[in-house]
Amino acid sequence: MADFHQNGNIAQFHDLRQRPIEELVYEIETFAQTRKITLVLPSLYSELEGPALGHILDELSQVNYLHRVIIGLDRADERQYRMARDFFSRLKQQHVVLWNDSPRMQALEEKLSEQGLAPEEPGKGKNMWTCMGYLISCQDSAVMALHDCDITTYHRDMLARLVYPVVNPNFRYQLSKGYYPRIGDGKLNGRVTRLLVSPLLIALKRVIGDRDYIDYLRAFRYPLSGEFALRTALLPDLRIPSDWGLEIGVLSEVWRNLGRHSVCQVEISDAYDHKHQDVSAEDARGGLNRMSTDICKAIFRKLAADGTVFTANTFRALKATYYRVALDLLEFYADDARMNGLKLDRHREEKNIELFAENIMVAGHTFLAKPNEAPFIPNWSRVNAADNELVAELRAAVAADEEEYAPIPFGS
Repeated sequence: MADFHQNGNIAQFHDLRQRPIEELVYEIETFAQTRKITLVLPSLYSELEGPALGHILDELSQVNYLHRVIIGLDRADERQYRMARDFFSRLKQQHVVLWNDSPRMQALEEKLSEQGLAPEEPGKGKNMWTCMGYLISCQDSAVMALHDCDITTYHRDMLARLVYPVVNPNFRYQLSKGYYPRIGDGKLNGRVTRLLVSPLLIALKRVIGDRDYIDYLRAFRYPLSGEFALRTALLPDLRIPSDWGLEIGVLSEVWRNLGRHSVCQVEISDAYDHKHQDVSAEDARGGLNRMSTDICKAIFRKLAADGTVFTANTFRALKATYYRVALDLLEFYADDARMNGLKLDRHREEKNIELFAENIMVAGHTFLAKPNEAPFIPNWSRVNAADNELVAELRAAVAADEEEYAPIPFGS
């Protein structure tokens, strides 16, 4: 993927294979002496038992420039939390495990609910939002990085390349977004980006006309990547979607608050793979089925907020246009895969396109029926305005959990 193409919308940083990674890391270590870096890892307990996370921690243990690691732990009981404490103890950096299901954290959520400030549903968005609140309470980091815990091809160089543009004080960038080719097991992956987001943005441009926001999203090579880093000054005003439109929502928020010249994307790997979601074609509440609908709604809401008027006819035209564009792109992907010796199941891909086309209509109908739907979790500035003790209470709850529940050997 080494090239020097710039799309003119956002800055692109490539891996031109000319500079030793050790030089880059040395610079980051120098910057980090005065600009502390915190890494956030949103994790399900089940990921501790998977093949990826142990290796990720082994790699991170060799990173000297990290000031802190915050682990947001979901779907864990008391025993699992205590085992998680032991599991993450291999990290050499200062680290903390936020047990999101603890009685103290649940009591704090009830307090938030009483004021209409609690996240509406569990998931990665809520996990990330809670970790952000904890980091804000620490008041000691200049940069926050985040990546998933299921990356089977993880290497610590990915993190270095991800944080460099925002930790370098000579750069203007406030958010760095990672990109890479989604290839694994001899297959071309990245189904939602390839088969939904890319053709949908092309179709939107044809149906509703030019929009700067569409050009902005199209500039990202992998807009749904879970790897990004940002300067922490953004955190109090950043609204996090509670549904599966998280990645699109974060990009949209940065677009709203800062504009495209504060955003960059950086090539962090030439080989990337992680756990793959099921399509869940028969269950609209799960898998790529749910994800595709939430992503569509996130894009529609942002365009509407910028003045685009949507009608039922708009969505019917959009569905038809999307379907044609998606099939055209599928042919390109199939030829690209064949040229590179990769597998691609045309029948299954077309079935996915048909599902996504239907979900464009589902998302459109939902948008029209519930125009006042507010999927964003209130930002931490609003939480602080409602009760300026809540951030401190969050940090105190995490500390109390650590003191009360001692670690036990993982797997015991």
